[in-house]
Amino acid sequence: MGMWASLDAVWEMSAEKRIFGAVLLFSWTVYLWETFLARRQRRIYKTTTHVPLELGQIMDSETFEKSRLYQLDKSTFSFWSGLYSEVEGTLILLFGGIPYLWRLSGRFCGYAGFGPEYEITQSLVFLLLATLFSALTGLPWSLYNTFVIEEKHGFNQQTLGFFMKDAIKKFIVTQCILLPVSSLLLYIIKIGGDYFFIYAWLFTLVVSLVLVTIYADYIAPLFDKFTPLPEGKLKQEIEIMAKSIDFPLTKVYVVQGSKRSSHSNAYFYGFFKNKRIVLFDTLLEEYSVLNKDIQEESGMEPCNDGEGDSEEIKAKVKNKKQGCKNEEVLAVLGHELGHWKLGHTVKNIIISQMNSFLCFFLFAVLIGRKELFVAFGFYDSQPTLIGLLIIFQFIFSPYNERIACGNMIEKVYFA
Repeated sequence: MGMWASLDAVWEMSAEKRIFGAVLLFSWTVYLWETFLARRQRRIYKTTTHVPLELGQIMDSETFEKSRLYQLDKSTFSFWSGLYSEVEGTLILLFGGIPYLWRLSGRFCGYAGFGPEYEITQSLVFLLLATLFSALTGLPWSLYNTFVIEEKHGFNQQTLGFFMKDAIKKFIVTQCILLPVSSLLLYIIKIGGDYFFIYAWLFTLVVSLVLVTIYADYIAPLFDKFTPLPEGKLKQEIEIMAKSIDFPLTKVYVVQGSKRSSHSNAYFYGFFKNKRIVLFDTLLEEYSVLNKDIQEESGMEPCNDGEGDSEEIKAKVKNKKQGCKNEEVLAVLGHELGHWKLGHTVKNIIISQMNSFLCFFLFAVLIGRKELFVAFGFYDSQPTLIGLLIIFQFIFSPYNERIACGNMIEKVYFA
């Protein structure tokens, strides 16, 4: 009898309260489920103290132990940062943080002579304040992750000054892209009429393609130095492998990732017949700045065969040397190029754009529902930007989680 009374009480609540409650309930349900899975994985990290038989031929016990301890620390950090993020988000919703920030944005616009009719201007101020708040609240976590966890396990290569300069630069570049794109999107929605969702989707498609095209050539070089891979055996082998699968390779770059971290990576980008490969210098044993630093600290001259080096220097390089041999680099690239050869990249673009179109269509259906705005504290106005935030982030959260789960399964399967 008590259960039915509780259900009746829920249904007697206003639609706005049911929507708000459902959003909070779903958010905490997802968080608790992911925490349970992470806790189960952490138990594996703690109890698996020896190299599994399947990895015995390719990994030594010292490397395995370093990896295990690193993952333990990362999982602890993820738990606390995830808990903070969930509590912060809940408090923002419960205490009306979103409508407060919108009103604050309106006051700033008013000081500059822009009234309520300048909704797009107020929306841009709102975005600027929201991203600034997010950057400031996330900064302590980022500092701890970089200068405690990554430093402890030997991955961090940054100084505090470089880190802060990099963070400021990232924030500025983000605003330079986010604010103009958002203003155009809001304008398109405003003037698009009944079929605005089609124009909005086409606009976001064009923007995403442009950003993918210019990122490595114009955005990434603002943060890292890109240089062509020198002529040599590795470049020849990369070109041969690319030619064997008809990959239209035009250039191979090395990016100086070692000034931030000793983690390695590689990727390719470009459309049609203009593909380029980017290798992190930490991936390359021969070109890694970290290895050159080791040699300079030791008073060594760069040497390929290592003859004439003292045993002490050899041991130091052996223990700290970064990067992979050529055949290992080719294996990493082979995995990435395999995605291209099997059409995974094109398929993912098509699927993501179909999903984007569906989301904009549903947004067009829901944007007129006043109860969605009232549920989050907007009683007298229905700003388009706030509608995008409410619908895409909160109302679509079950759908987004389903898509995210599908993407995770796909990545595991294709890997």
